[in-house]
Amino acid sequence: MVEIKDVLNKGDIKKFVNFPNKLYKGVENFVPELKSEEYSMYSPETNFSFEYCDARFFLAYKDGKIAGRIGAIVNKTGNEMWNEKKIRITRIDFIDDLEVSCALFDAVEGWAKELGLNEAHGPLGFTDLDKEGLLIEGFDRMGTTVTIYNYPYYPKHFEAHGYEKDTDWVEYRIRVPEKGDKRVERVSRIAERVMERLNVRFYNIKKMKEAAPIVVQLFDLLSECYKDLYGVVPYTEKVAKDYLRRFTPLLNPDFAKFIVDQNDKLVGFGLAAPSLAQAFKKSKGQLFPFGWAHLLYSVNHPKELELFLVAVHPEYQKSGLAALLLNDITASAMRRGIQFAESSPELEDNKSVQDFWKNYDVEQHKRRRCYHKKLS
Repeated sequence: MVEIKDVLNKGDIKKFVNFPNKLYKGVENFVPELKSEEYSMYSPETNFSFEYCDARFFLAYKDGKIAGRIGAIVNKTGNEMWNEKKIRITRIDFIDDLEVSCALFDAVEGWAKELGLNEAHGPLGFTDLDKEGLLIEGFDRMGTTVTIYNYPYYPKHFEAHGYEKDTDWVEYRIRVPEKGDKRVERVSRIAERVMERLNVRFYNIKKMKEAAPIVVQLFDLLSECYKDLYGVVPYTEKVAKDYLRRFTPLLNPDFAKFIVDQNDKLVGFGLAAPSLAQAFKKSKGQLFPFGWAHLLYSVNHPKELELFLVAVHPEYQKSGLAALLLNDITASAMRRGIQFAESSPELEDNKSVQDFWKNYDVEQHKRRRCYHKKLS
């Protein structure tokens, strides 16, 4: 028999956060969460998404042992924007037992019905910068710090409980060109002419703190560029500042590129970062006592890159600025001797983004899915 319990106190939260590490113990491609960030998710004092979201979290017990977990989010702003009545499934993990997964889904769906909602979908997070999409291809590849890794049996459980595909994201492994590559040199030569014609320039930095005047504009631009994409809700000021606080220290100025107009207004940016996957694995998701050392080493001695975000203001989107941003990141990677980069998940029908890779040696090696289910 499976028993479902609400996550109500600090002890429950600790069990909820630690369950994946036990479930995936010894799995080579699993990358643990940064525990300090996960713990901050549960309180409105540290998770400002509660300004417009409600959430509940559940643990499943079988034979007295934790056998699964699931979170449920009601993004009220999103539902109002799209005139929908949806609940989001988040942080779902379970043993390979249909009774357990059924009980978890029932907990979320039951709460949704109590609230008068008529559809469940996910995995999604509080915002589109949260981890989203169930892995359905690429189980033999290393996870990243910004994506979900799950066992191959997960999709079967979703489908067994009546969930169907809503949308897919794809991910690419990109080989960084070798030094002297003519394509990179060619784009670099024309960049100056393009930027002179558009009256824009790169905002060059040597340390991330030098980017402070520009970084404060980042989330306004991101909201404008991504507003029509799946699951995107505008960022509140508190949410934006919190993301900046969390992620700016992990960025390396070599791979953070900004383009501004003549008034120093941000019109485009490309953010990549040294892959921290191995650092997270070595530290088991903990910053202390030695986790910071692993993270700082990875930031300063990168072997691979994770490409986080590229955004260009709509007025400039057909001007080639996105290509210039990626080319500048590529040139930095070449100088640092980095051989591979991993794209962030891209919606499968977002051809404009996938066209970025047509001049690179790439492999589409992962696919992840957002499922949905109509609730009677």
